[in-house]
Amino acid sequence: MTTEKLNSVPEEQVGVAEDAKEIATQEIAPEVEESGAEKEAVEPEGEVVNFDEEDAALAANAPEFKLENDEMVEDDAETNDRLASALTGLAGKSKSEIVEHFAGLLESKPVQTLRYDVEAVKVAFYKKHRAEVEALKAKFVEEGGAAEEFVTPADSNEVRLKELYGVYRTRREEYMASLEKNKEENLKLKLQIIEELKALVEAGESGGHTFQTFRQLQQRWKEVGVVPQSYVKEIWETYNLHVENFYNVVKINKELRDLDLQRNLESKVALCEAAEALAGEESIVSAFRKLQDLHEQWREVGPVATEHKDAIWERFKEASSRINRQHQEYFEGIKEEQKKNLALKAELCERAEALAGEMLTSRKEWNKASERLIEIQKVWKTIGFAPKKDNAKIYERFRMACDKFFELKRSFYEGIKTEMDHNLQLKLEICEAAEAIKDSEQWKKSADELIALQKRWREIGPVSRRHSDAVWKRFRAACDHFFARKSEHFASVDAAHNDNLAKKNALLTEIENYDITGGSIENIKEFQRRWSEIGYVPLKEKEALQKRYREAIDRLFAVLRSGDRERGTERFRNKINGMKGNGGKLRNERERLYNKVKQLESDIATLENNIGFFSRSKGAEALIRDVEHKIERAKQEMAATIEKIQLIDQEQE
Repeated sequence: MTTEKLNSVPEEQVGVAEDAKEIATQEIAPEVEESGAEKEAVEPEGEVVNFDEEDAALAANAPEFKLENDEMVEDDAETNDRLASALTGLAGKSKSEIVEHFAGLLESKPVQTLRYDVEAVKVAFYKKHRAEVEALKAKFVEEGGAAEEFVTPADSNEVRLKELYGVYRTRREEYMASLEKNKEENLKLKLQIIEELKALVEAGESGGHTFQTFRQLQQRWKEVGVVPQSYVKEIWETYNLHVENFYNVVKINKELRDLDLQRNLESKVALCEAAEALAGEESIVSAFRKLQDLHEQWREVGPVATEHKDAIWERFKEASSRINRQHQEYFEGIKEEQKKNLALKAELCERAEALAGEMLTSRKEWNKASERLIEIQKVWKTIGFAPKKDNAKIYERFRMACDKFFELKRSFYEGIKTEMDHNLQLKLEICEAAEAIKDSEQWKKSADELIALQKRWREIGPVSRRHSDAVWKRFRAACDHFFARKSEHFASVDAAHNDNLAKKNALLTEIENYDITGGSIENIKEFQRRWSEIGYVPLKEKEALQKRYREAIDRLFAVLRSGDRERGTERFRNKINGMKGNGGKLRNERERLYNKVKQLESDIATLENNIGFFSRSKGAEALIRDVEHKIERAKQEMAATIEKIQLIDQEQE
């Protein structure tokens, strides 16, 4: 309902003059529908910052999902890319579809290749799971339940997910155990090869047969897999020692020996070049992993000529040191960054906890506090990982503070639910009152009543969002119905107003052209009578028309007063001529006139002072004009009186 001002009704009207005069100047109150901010205040809103991913990751890393020997590196670009790729494949799937996808992975892929897929399954599942639980909780609260009484229902999909994860973990542990067993077997095999190599060297035989046996031992060594990490360096050094002894002790064809050493040198040069190229890798983690593979290959390559041994090793070691240094600096940088992130997140936790501990008693305070907490949440989202051992803990602390705040906010709004219900009842009563008078034809009385109802509406607090639009539309419809009818009613007088305007303009032209010289005040009164008999004019024309009318009438009065003043002066001159020779009478007359001037001065000052008060009041224009006319008449009378005093003074000279 828009603000309505009935400005088409003039100041006076025959028949409905009193009602029309009041309604014409009455401004109807503007619409009072609750604003968006008030609606938000009526029913509490939850967090607007989306923490689904963080909550899903937290759920995905619950104790029941912990793994031994977890090879993933947080904050590593390669890890993040692989996880993002796996998550993309799950986009749009339901929880049951995600679970079935997990089951399919366990059946179709080796367990050692599933780490990133499994992590993506957990995160995708719990992101959807959390959203569903929050929706169920919101519905529970909306239907009148208390948030703290909500119990998360059992989820068969989650049960199935955990069962499948148990299968995955068992298979992974079995795989890891088999790896360790294989490493132990490999250790035994390599120790056996070393013993055979040692025996070959101690036999000291030479010839093609010996070298062929040596080559077979080297090939067997390469084919054996990895050994336990604690034995890697020791067993390689032992093997390498006996290989070098073979070349130094066993007498074989020099050309064959030199060719073998040269091939080894070429292989190690290629490994050096590969290690040096790793410096240009975009991912330092990937470069470091590739370097480990190069070191494994280096160990499998035999010795080189003595004159190249130190140089080629130094070259490889220098390239390795460069990658190792970059790798160390990269992770030290990550650790420092994560420490800073932890400090920043701890500060945000303190701020959130402080907000949750404030004593807030009004909707305005809660809304402002909510805005501050949401800003804190937005800042949190811009901060990266904290150290792995602290990351989940600091997020749980932050989430707990946020949950506490919003739980307190919900409790606050639950506490004012009764008040909102009462407000709804009051507004319904106002609707009924408005509907009872919407068809009234007592325009002034009913308009005043509706304005009063609108004022009461504004004074009543908000109601529940579920009812606010409906109850407001009902009240607005009643008000609009009445004022539309009222507008139609007064629109019918507009044609008559325009006719009256033409008549008054014609009369004004006659007044303005009238020569009052030799006339009397009766002529002016006749003009005034004819003017008052003409009815209303459009309100927008009224002021200018009235001003023009006053000026025309004032001109006629001024002409009459000018003639009266001249005649009065002549009569007074004759009067004082009759007083010549009687100084006492002249003095008394002068004293009387002098006192009259003083009184007029006092009256003028009082009237001018009154105008100052009237100017601060609304609707005082007519009263001010009347006072101004009185001041003008008093000044004219004072001027005439002073002129008479001057005539007396001339006679006394």
